[in-house]
Amino acid sequence: MKALFDQLSFRTSRIVTQRYSTSFTLGILGLKSELHDPIYAIYGFVRFADEIVDTFHEYPKERLLQDFKRQTYQAIEDGISLNPILNSFQSVVRQYNIDHDLIETFLRSMEMDLDPTREYDKEMYDTYILGSAEVVGLMCLKVFVDGNEERYQHLKSSAMKLGSAFQKINFLRDLSADFHQLGRSYFPDVDLGNFDEEAKRRIEADIEADFAAGFEGIKQLPKGSRFGVYIAYVYYYALFGKIKRTSASVVFKERIRIPNRRKYRLFVSSYLRHSFNLL
Repeated sequence: MKALFDQLSFRTSRIVTQRYSTSFTLGILGLKSELHDPIYAIYGFVRFADEIVDTFHEYPKERLLQDFKRQTYQAIEDGISLNPILNSFQSVVRQYNIDHDLIETFLRSMEMDLDPTREYDKEMYDTYILGSAEVVGLMCLKVFVDGNEERYQHLKSSAMKLGSAFQKINFLRDLSADFHQLGRSYFPDVDLGNFDEEAKRRIEADIEADFAAGFEGIKQLPKGSRFGVYIAYVYYYALFGKIKRTSASVVFKERIRIPNRRKYRLFVSSYLRHSFNLL
């Protein structure tokens, strides 16, 4: 029975999300229940592609990614895949009319990570942010507005800015690992060999602007999705605050984290603010 396999596929995507991201899982729990499986499916798809380029160093990553890409489009065309992650993802793509251009743009950003280029210029940086973060936000937005195209277009810019802010914070958080382990330097016009407070402040100012634009969109989301996205916003803003309070030299050497205990406290405080319409 296909329904049983679909149920298993969505459960697999949920397990992947729970194992890889506590913060993302908490955000999903803040969504209305009908949105849980679709967002788990999007995260599972994105996570698997990211794992190919970031961790499978002993394997033919380029071939694996191209095969994953081929299977993705085949799954969408056929309406089924024996890969549970792709089976759940294709179901969401078809149900919510997620544009194939969003998927293609995301996969192109993953292909960029296969290139051992150590430094990104502004054009490459913007292209990567678009593909790795902004279009992922747009995939989720399609679900949040239940495919309503007018509402999607209205909130599109804010969703992209929020995704951009999240990704740039990830870059700062993972600065050391990206540079020393993977040989990547995403921020343009920043000499990571001499990463200083001035460079860090420039990046932080850019993130602040993205956050402000993204928050305006959160307030206009449908009620069933607003709290879940707000949780993600609060978590990333707390992480951003911790990074801002940390010196450039430490940020370059260590991965800045928010302990799980504090994540749960942020969840509770976010719920109270949401419940009393204090957003």
